[in-house]
Amino acid sequence: MDTLYFLVQNTLPVAIPLLLVALGGMFSERSGVINIALEGIMLFGAYFGCLFVYSLQGSALSAQLILVLAMLVAAISGFLYSLLLSFAAINMKSDQTITGTALNMLIPAVILLFSKMKFNSDGVTTNVPFYVRKIPVLGDIPVIGQLFFQNTYITIYIGFVLFLISTIVLYKTRFGLRLRACGEHPHAADSVGVNVKKMRYAGVSISGILGGIGGFFYAVGVMDGNTNGHTGVAGFGFLALAVMIFGQWKPGRIFLAALFFAFLRMLSRSIALIPFLYNLGIDNTFYKILPYLVTMIVLAFTSKHSRAPKAEGIPFDPGAR
Repeated sequence: MDTLYFLVQNTLPVAIPLLLVALGGMFSERSGVINIALEGIMLFGAYFGCLFVYSLQGSALSAQLILVLAMLVAAISGFLYSLLLSFAAINMKSDQTITGTALNMLIPAVILLFSKMKFNSDGVTTNVPFYVRKIPVLGDIPVIGQLFFQNTYITIYIGFVLFLISTIVLYKTRFGLRLRACGEHPHAADSVGVNVKKMRYAGVSISGILGGIGGFFYAVGVMDGNTNGHTGVAGFGFLALAVMIFGQWKPGRIFLAALFFAFLRMLSRSIALIPFLYNLGIDNTFYKILPYLVTMIVLAFTSKHSRAPKAEGIPFDPGAR
């Protein structure tokens, strides 16, 4: 049972950032814009979220209130950074893959420079204790309380709420229907009065908001409040892209894929608690690279059957019907 507790309590803080960033990529690509810049957006949101926490540490505000406020700062930061992709891809009709790659390369260098100038370090370190030992009442429930409401972060519950909201927005609202139409048949959507450019801006903006939050949640739940401008977010943005593709651009499947990849990532920390794997005598480095290795294998076997939005990556031209 102790092994189960360890796996659940250490998998969810990894799965939630993956889930949110992958959902952000889903909104962008469902609108018709490929968002390779998720890695950069994550780092941008994580850095400014942690800067905000750094500025408030030592204040009279509670740790959880600081976390929520910093989450909003990270969301705004991710939104603002995503506007660069929106402008280049939608207004300037640039190559979306190259633009996203450029944005990924830009932000680590800028953050590293700023961190060296301000902190004489590669990043910013905070000391606000976000860790929650037990959620009142819920934490007292036998088994379930121990699994999900003890030794955790409130980022997990916020992540589940955002997942539910994303699912409802995509499938149960007029906005979601129009967004999906713009990624599948933009000219058909335009013919019935849908402003394709605005919908694509909205899709990329939602992607930026969720990506920024996911980046900050990564800093909270995986790096314990530290974000490093040199190492970035450990390739989580690209792993989130793999989760999105593996999940076939559908929220439910993306959720399961995020749990799967997060579980693989946590194996390297729990081998000693799993006798079967420990007795194999395999070097722990193998388990650290396992999520990325499995990502390549999964994409190699599933990409042929992937059903991406038909119009993703294609600039919208109203006169090209």
